[in-house]
Amino acid sequence: MKPAQDIIIAPIITEKSMSGISDKKYTFKVAKDSNKIEIANAVEELFKVKVAKVNTVNVRGKQRRMGRYSGYTAAWKKAVVTLKADSKPIEFFDGLI
Repeated sequence: MKPAQDIIIAPIITEKSMSGISDKKYTFKVAKDSNKIEIANAVEELFKVKVAKVNTVNVRGKQRRMGRYSGYTAAWKKAVVTLKADSKPIEFFDGLI
């Protein structure tokens, strides 16, 4: 099993993801080979919270051009983690609101 720091790569800070914080929904960029159980365990271990459910999305790379050359950005995986009602909020996101 991989360490929690290798599963949770970075938080996603967008306008849409910030609007979910009031519903205790937090968005993270996660490792492509991780599953929902590993993501839930990693969030519980790193932030000391209780996870209710995890939704994952595989984000495809977009085509980008630089002059006559074109290529694709890297594909990645996104996880939306919903906390239980009795769980405390994640403090990292509280400073961003």
